[in-house]
Amino acid sequence: MPNDGNRYELVQGVLRKMSPAGGAHGEVECFLGAHLMFHARKNRLGSTYVGDTGFKIRTNPDTVLAPDVAFVTRERVQTIPDRFKFIPLVPDLVIEILSPGDREREVLLKVADWLSAGTRAVILVHPRKKTVRLFRSAEQFVALSEQDVLEVPDIVPGWSVSIAEIFETL
Repeated sequence: MPNDGNRYELVQGVLRKMSPAGGAHGEVECFLGAHLMFHARKNRLGSTYVGDTGFKIRTNPDTVLAPDVAFVTRERVQTIPDRFKFIPLVPDLVIEILSPGDREREVLLKVADWLSAGTRAVILVHPRKKTVRLFRSAEQFVALSEQDVLEVPDIVPGWSVSIAEIFETL
């Protein structure tokens, strides 16, 4: 990856420059990352990663993606050979947050890419609409609104957060 101050993802061997996100995006990313991390650490469930962490999910050609938030179970974290490099595995859970400049179609393709690589669930957050979609496959999702609670007990047991709380300060 170039060391030019920009963020990139590598998709099938091609660099994709990533624009900086807006304030709402950053606030939601920080809240969800911290909320998930504190629960995961307290219960020794695994590790939580945010924004700039690269996950090498395919080789030849290489694909390195950087989700807004990711979670990897403790058992799988212990298999990472060098945490100072890109993580050579697929996260168990990924959270992607739509920014105003994102095209929803492109983000849905990224959701499909995560899932086809082996991610067990992808949470897609839309701050402007204050909605959340939980994907288990590219074709199957659950739509959540501010009256609902987000949880993925098969991946992060005991973790839950109300949708209203995610968007409380927006």
